[in-house]
Amino acid sequence: MKIVVGDGNILPYREQFEDGLPDGADVIWVVPFDEARVLAELPDADVYVGGKFSAAMGAAGSRLKMVHVVGAGTDNVDRSGLSPDVQVCNTFHHEQSIAEYVVSATVMLRRNFLVQDRALRAGVFSTAVYDSSIPQPLSLVDARIGFVGFGHIGKRTWKLFEAYGAHGAAVTGSGTAADVGLEWFSSTADLGKLMHWSDVVVVSAPLTDSTRGMIGEDELSSLGSGGILVNVGRGPVVQEQALFDALAGHTIAAAAIDVWYRYPGADGVGRPSTLPFADLDNILMTPHSSGVTHHTFVGRVADVAANISRL
Repeated sequence: MKIVVGDGNILPYREQFEDGLPDGADVIWVVPFDEARVLAELPDADVYVGGKFSAAMGAAGSRLKMVHVVGAGTDNVDRSGLSPDVQVCNTFHHEQSIAEYVVSATVMLRRNFLVQDRALRAGVFSTAVYDSSIPQPLSLVDARIGFVGFGHIGKRTWKLFEAYGAHGAAVTGSGTAADVGLEWFSSTADLGKLMHWSDVVVVSAPLTDSTRGMIGEDELSSLGSGGILVNVGRGPVVQEQALFDALAGHTIAAAAIDVWYRYPGADGVGRPSTLPFADLDNILMTPHSSGVTHHTFVGRVADVAANISRL
């Protein structure tokens, strides 16, 4: 069995990965990813492991039986060159890391720690202790956490929020949610109700035709001037211009955005949006890193190797 690996996130776990493969597996490492080199290796390959897969790669890989993404999304896999018999697989193991991100980002924004950090660097103790015009910030006790999407990420995140004494609700595409102590749940038809109810909205819904742009000006207005948005799903689930305007105009209090509207090339250099989000002081901007931890990738590597063995 020939396996071509084009994902650098696996390389630190090379020994673990290769030890988990079937006897006799031949692993070709194309790291950093170079499509020309991958194309040269694919004609006799059985498995490709990597997040980016083009139509040309599918056409070259006539013997492929599996394309395995080392992550949750398969939106960068162009299936047009693939036989329908090819298995396209993904893997998770990021829910704990993302849940930690969501809760920590929420605390930072709800307690105004970003503002305080910037002020203190300029010599100003920006708290209610020294400035009576500054309101005392809120803890997570009795905070209302609304989830747009409630899969493995939502459930793990809610478990952490619940420990702080928060209240939870969710809307999902199916209108159902796991019985884990939410106050209520409904279908996405009640998205407006959820936004109005929530102090914090956590977006972890996948990007589909039905979710693209589902959160716009009206929904953000419903969240309100004290509300916080955390997006760990996909950027375009939230309308780009509407989000920028809501933050710039303080229609909402703040946002933590980990998923974006533009992504860089292999050098990692590029602006995440055509809009100047970096000029705003009420946003935490992170580079799609909420799930990137040692814990996540140890689990993912084990899953990929196990799926190849099953194949």
